[in-house]
Amino acid sequence: MRRLCNLGESISLPNRKPYEDFLYFPVGQCPCVGVGCQSNKPSSVAVAAPETVEAKAPTLDSLPMYPTTKKINHTDTYHGTQVPDPYRWLEADTAQDVAEWVKAQNQVTFEYLEKIPFRNQIKERLTQLWNYPKYGAPFKEGDYYYFYKNDGLQNQAVLYRMKGLNGTPELFLDPNKLSMDGTTSLGSLAFSKDAKYAVYTTSTGGSDWRDAYVLDVATGKKLTDELHWIKFSGTSWHKDGFFYSRYAEPTQGSKMANKNEYHQVYYHKVGTPQSQDQLIWEAKQHPLRLLFAGTTEDEKYLILTASEGTSNNSLYVKDLSKASNPIVPLVESFDKEYGVVENLGDRLIVLTNQEAPKYKLIEIDLSRPQKANWKTLVPETDNVLNSASLVGGKLILNYMKDAATLVRVHDTHGKWRHDVQLPTLGTASGFGGKKEDKTVFYTFTSFTYPSAIYQYDVASNTSTLYKKAEVDVNMDAYETKQVFYPSKDGTKIPMFITHKKGLALNSDNPTYLYAYGGFNASMTPYFSVSNMLWLENGGVLAIANIRGGGEYGEAWHQAGMTPNKQNVFDDFIAAAEHLIAQKYTSSQKLAIAGGSNGGLLIGAVVNQRPDLFKVALPAVGVMDMLRFHKFTIGWAWVPEYGSSEDAAQFQNLLAFSPIHNIKDGVNYPATLVTTADHDDRVVPAHSFKYIATLQEKGAGYNPYLIRVDVKAGHGAGKSTTAQIAEATDVWSFVYENMHINPYQK
Repeated sequence: MRRLCNLGESISLPNRKPYEDFLYFPVGQCPCVGVGCQSNKPSSVAVAAPETVEAKAPTLDSLPMYPTTKKINHTDTYHGTQVPDPYRWLEADTAQDVAEWVKAQNQVTFEYLEKIPFRNQIKERLTQLWNYPKYGAPFKEGDYYYFYKNDGLQNQAVLYRMKGLNGTPELFLDPNKLSMDGTTSLGSLAFSKDAKYAVYTTSTGGSDWRDAYVLDVATGKKLTDELHWIKFSGTSWHKDGFFYSRYAEPTQGSKMANKNEYHQVYYHKVGTPQSQDQLIWEAKQHPLRLLFAGTTEDEKYLILTASEGTSNNSLYVKDLSKASNPIVPLVESFDKEYGVVENLGDRLIVLTNQEAPKYKLIEIDLSRPQKANWKTLVPETDNVLNSASLVGGKLILNYMKDAATLVRVHDTHGKWRHDVQLPTLGTASGFGGKKEDKTVFYTFTSFTYPSAIYQYDVASNTSTLYKKAEVDVNMDAYETKQVFYPSKDGTKIPMFITHKKGLALNSDNPTYLYAYGGFNASMTPYFSVSNMLWLENGGVLAIANIRGGGEYGEAWHQAGMTPNKQNVFDDFIAAAEHLIAQKYTSSQKLAIAGGSNGGLLIGAVVNQRPDLFKVALPAVGVMDMLRFHKFTIGWAWVPEYGSSEDAAQFQNLLAFSPIHNIKDGVNYPATLVTTADHDDRVVPAHSFKYIATLQEKGAGYNPYLIRVDVKAGHGAGKSTTAQIAEATDVWSFVYENMHINPYQK
């Protein structure tokens, strides 16, 4: 089983599900296209307390005059505790008064940004950096190789095809023609087994909602098929149709914020209307269960999984040789992860963390599928097994060792054959293909290593450079090191640090610290054109692999889940303290950033240690920890965070919820919140309520602003124009509040 990412790279089905709160990379940085105690032990780093910091006047003439945000008399009672919610009205994202408030906030923010004297220079340089051809790894379907390419500044990557790797590329599908402003993007893409048809999905304005269409591959023409209300779903072919998952059409309220319930799996036959699609699977008694379907490469089996959160799933299989064959349960509990890699006849190869926190491969014989008969194919190792693919008669296993990639090749009996030699410390992804493919492709990248595509010969275990990005930067001028620093409880945390060679450790280097810390997502090395602007101007880039992620397997993940979420914040604070103690920077030159779950991280640590950071950049963050589960797919995050409906978990959530821990009269770091009007993953109400509270209570000279993007969502599919615009404003804000003009030497 495999899927295609939005740059066309063929990758093994990962050990994650499509509804999860996927790792949010800052704009332009995608590599492919919790007990919450507020008290902290004294820092070992000498950092001035808030009241003793000598306030520097901002370089702009005056602080922004924030719009007046009305307050309402609303209080919720949780297990006997009353919690005011004066900005509840901002949750009504379609209301006129909310729209007017957003307009007023954006006006203040952009008036502030427009006064920054070097903003245009930053935009010009970012545009230069962005303007290089970007390719996705080729993948073969029928007689053609397909690949995605962005010429440089196109809003969306274009899908091309060619006969043979040396053939002449021809246009197959151009998403830039789907909307005037480049805000409609491609989602999934899947070809029928005979390569006669292709089904693709699109997203409008960055929403998680998908529409599906079918192409005649020979002509490239779109057929009459048109499907709607698809969400958290791939498309998997069987004969002349495909399986997909959807919700019923929303009947009231906002389709962008309504709670998603009653997921269903359907089968669509090409040439028929969606109203005639066959319902395959549902869970009427479990409205919050998510259901997914995928077929094996030979289309012999339908693999079905269900989940009740962002961790763990049940597993079912249906033999498709007869329509009357039942759906057979293999695992009905929800305590572990099970992802089918592929089948070998009646044997399923499954990636799982069952009795293996760092994951292993097992084999399930469908003629006797009971757990007692399962066989371990590749046992758990000291490194985390991220994904696996079956190509060229070999199992290619993608491991993570200290947050960097290690690729190992095994035969189909599980015996190790050899490792794949990678260029340097970094991230390799891909190796996806069909069972008979002798050649596959993978992409390699690192912080100062632009994405390069390699052609891999399975039989000879040789990699050949196929295509490498050429970026207007001298990559040899930079270096990356990995350090391990102690967190509050003594746990060693890895962190990547990148900067120019010869950097002086004088406590005066502008430093950008980024982390995520949740949902088993790992921060592995990646290349970012946006980050290069920071690095080339003498900045330090630090990426902390804090707990809550998957860098060291499920135990590392659980150490940052409820009720252990405070570990995540402690790890991040310790990262900042380490950078200061080692004289990379100071609290006056330290910017921190994170998106989605990482936005929660930034909101929490700013509340706990406002003295430690100069600039805070929470993007599309989960900021109201008492109500996150009431919107769209937020209920699926309860296993990760806990729920305010549980008395003990409520107390834990209240202790670190960003909105609820902002204090009156505190000088918080300069803050630029970024969100988008079409974000239906983490609804923008989180950011709205957060900035309203910060503007009300925060003191001092620092600005507290929000930038609300339009026709944009949680991050995926954002147009190049929008990415450059946002990156321009973020870096301008950072430099301005560090009192640095990067172009005044």
